[in-house]
Amino acid sequence: MPSRTSPNTLAGPYLERASHWRKDEVRLRAALKDPTTLFVPVWRARSLVAAGECLSAHFVSGIQTFVHASESEFILLGEFRSHACFAVEMPADRTHALDPRLQFHDLRTIAGELPHEEAGVLAYARAMIHWRGQHRYCGRCGSPTIAEQGGHMLRCSNPGCEARQFPRIDPAVIVLVTDGERALLGRQASWPQGRYSTIAGFVEPGESLEDAVVREVHEETGVIVEAVEYHSSQPWPFPSSLMLGFTAHARRTEIHRIDEELEDALWLTRRQIATGVVALPTTHSISFRLIEDWYDAGTATPLRSEPGVRMWQAPRR
Repeated sequence: MPSRTSPNTLAGPYLERASHWRKDEVRLRAALKDPTTLFVPVWRARSLVAAGECLSAHFVSGIQTFVHASESEFILLGEFRSHACFAVEMPADRTHALDPRLQFHDLRTIAGELPHEEAGVLAYARAMIHWRGQHRYCGRCGSPTIAEQGGHMLRCSNPGCEARQFPRIDPAVIVLVTDGERALLGRQASWPQGRYSTIAGFVEPGESLEDAVVREVHEETGVIVEAVEYHSSQPWPFPSSLMLGFTAHARRTEIHRIDEELEDALWLTRRQIATGVVALPTTHSISFRLIEDWYDAGTATPLRSEPGVRMWQAPRR
């Protein structure tokens, strides 16, 4: 099953990262003071958006807006729409947005409603703020860390240590397993009733991506797969994952949930999916894209054109 050429939501060349700026302190300070510079505020892991006929990201201009923040708290994202762009965390005790017409929302629930490039920038900002929050102290000696290189490096403040930390992501595999006419989907007990998705799990140390696919599918469903093929990837900063999408063919189809991580797993035909037997993941997720590509490859009517398809939509928060 070939992957599409267009990037998944939250992926793609949505901005110029301008990594060569990160060690140029003079340029960074000038950019922070530039009235045309764009700032991406993040509050309690939520992103600032404006509502209208459709949602759009709200970028703030003017560093004076962030009187609470020191220069070291701004994280360079790069150039967006020909302007320097920085992420900045808002105080957790803030109870309202910068403007009453604006709202902070969980990007996980609204990413598909935003312009593609804006969703990518907000995801990048959220991921960097999360990483900064998780590494305020040195993992080697426990001393506070100091932000450098435009916020892309944290250095231990202890002169006897000075360990350096860089942004990290957690690779996870996600796979559409098929036996030809059916797709294997599962659900976690914490999910809303009826919601099912493709099989996924984190890659373990000393493990290849292909090995992780085989292991995760077997551990969660008992199904044995072969012919593992890469499909596409999606940054998923909730909080710091990189989803690596695959397809795989089932060599043994009997379901037996070995580790009980899933509440249920089942095989579904295209007809069952089209008639809403289960609720599918949000359309901006790589899970939906894997299901959609498999579905569309075997029928004349695209999945999104089937009137009976049931979709799960997360409430805005």
